[in-house]
Amino acid sequence: MVDDTRIVTIGGGTGSSTILKGLKKYFKDITAIVTVADDGGSSGMLRDDLGVIPPGDIRACLISLANTEKSMERLMKYRFKEGNLKGQSFGNLFLVAMADIYKDFILGIQETSNILAITGKVLPVTLDNIKLFAELENGEIIEGESNITALNLEDENSSRINRVFISPKYAKPLNEVVHEIYNSDVILIGPGSLYTSVIPNLLISEISEALTNTKAKICFILNVVNQSTETFDYKVTDHLNAIYKHCEGIKIDTIVVNNEIIPEDVDIKYKRKSASQLLLSDEEREYLKKLKIRVLEDSLISKSSGYSRHNEDKLARLILENF
Repeated sequence: MVDDTRIVTIGGGTGSSTILKGLKKYFKDITAIVTVADDGGSSGMLRDDLGVIPPGDIRACLISLANTEKSMERLMKYRFKEGNLKGQSFGNLFLVAMADIYKDFILGIQETSNILAITGKVLPVTLDNIKLFAELENGEIIEGESNITALNLEDENSSRINRVFISPKYAKPLNEVVHEIYNSDVILIGPGSLYTSVIPNLLISEISEALTNTKAKICFILNVVNQSTETFDYKVTDHLNAIYKHCEGIKIDTIVVNNEIIPEDVDIKYKRKSASQLLLSDEEREYLKKLKIRVLEDSLISKSSGYSRHNEDKLARLILENF
């Protein structure tokens, strides 16, 4: 049975693509709102060369929602290994080509969605060419998403992120994105890199306003582990407070937290001192209780990926059972 609850996800990167894989099994009305602040890798190259919004996170979400032959998914994920296109993603090139054919990036996404027979839809948060900046606690300004993700907060001489902001400051959101936020039943923020995948979406003033005024239930899904680049040694409440700081007035009803210790054979990619798990403390539970935020805890770690990531099926079923 497929639930007809109207679901909106907000994020980008691996976090969004992971949760969407699970959600499409249980929900038919899914809208993925995706950040377009990426300026590195193959997406950054296309952004610089062709002046398009970076397609990488959009491509990843489309693949996650696809209901097509595995060969097509493999094709969309394929990266060239040699020549001038070395490192470039075929899926990114495909999306840019479709946008050029239809002379409209959104139409290009829609036509690609039809080819992949996706469940739901994928929308960039804005079509503006935005750039992400981070202000560190020592006052230093870091320009560009790729430079922010290159920060090493394990270094004792490094400074933490105080806030992030975008240029242009008053970027215009896609009208359909605002419409979906107001007309959804449940909004899922995260999982994903806090300052480079999740929060950039909230920095657009009309998106922040919609999240403040929507009647939808808002659920914040915490990552399984912290990142040395952005959230070194953060607690659950540090993540939550960062959301509040960048989106004043947002009413988060529920948070989802993994409560399982990562098995030794699973923690491969994040095997660093800084990769502290986001496990909720008793003190934090009391704090969240005072804020009247519902806490959903479960064993949510994927045992098969080789990485400290969510089990997309368990995560989706948790959403299905509680909303």
